[in-house]
Amino acid sequence: MVKLDFWKMHGAGNDFVVLEPSPNPPSDATGWASLAIEACDRHQGVGADGVIVVLPSDQADRRMRIINADGSEAEMCVNGIRCFVKYCLDRGLVDAPDGAMTVETLSGIVPTEATRGADGTVERVRLTLAPPDLDPASVGVQIDQAPPVTDLPITIDVNGSGETFPVTLVSIGNPHAVRFIDQSPTDYELERAGPLVEHHPVFANRTNYEVIQVRDRSHLDMRVWERGVGETQACGSGACAAVVAAQVRGDVDDEVDVTVPGGELHIEWPGEGPITVSGPAAKIFEAVWER
Repeated sequence: MVKLDFWKMHGAGNDFVVLEPSPNPPSDATGWASLAIEACDRHQGVGADGVIVVLPSDQADRRMRIINADGSEAEMCVNGIRCFVKYCLDRGLVDAPDGAMTVETLSGIVPTEATRGADGTVERVRLTLAPPDLDPASVGVQIDQAPPVTDLPITIDVNGSGETFPVTLVSIGNPHAVRFIDQSPTDYELERAGPLVEHHPVFANRTNYEVIQVRDRSHLDMRVWERGVGETQACGSGACAAVVAAQVRGDVDDEVDVTVPGGELHIEWPGEGPITVSGPAAKIFEAVWER
């Protein structure tokens, strides 16, 4: 039996099991995948969108692994990074009195800046991400079309009838397909369309899928179907992708608040260069899981 000390955390409702490897951690990817599937089960496990593993790094302050609820490993996770930073700083794993910390991910090194509350614990985290990539190959789509691709036709079968619509392709270190709709995202049948888009054969590595309504030039409403997880309350990289896609269309300004079911994320992007995102990070509880 293995005992795992963990924190249950969330960033705008996107929830995670955050832990450091036990003295006898899984020895390979299959072991971590199995652990994540068990832990993320909302009926027989802890319940989460993913498992975050805190590891040492020789390139940054700490290295983060993010394993989705289905056992697949993601390149990075913006909401997860915010929780990761709070875990590291609040537990004193990283000495950062100014709140600055770097995180190693499969997509590269991410600089972060934490804001602490009156009790000294981290409340919000701001991340600076690499410039978004609009090349369709970056999201696993092989087509002869110059970026940006704002009108890739996707055909899916929802409720027994075919539906074709355009998506905008954006990589934020992980793949995104962004669809703009005229209705409120709340009314969109994401639970039916999401898995069909995620697994559409045009995406070699599957994709995250965002449905967006532009409220005005500084506000977007969004729901997201996350690759390897399903619908989540928030997706930081998805919010970034939505803002990039909206700005490419000329719909929004340089600073945008993205409202998701779990809260709100603030995105800044001047049309080129790095993109920044800030939002909350919260600890729900800590416990020991025996498996």
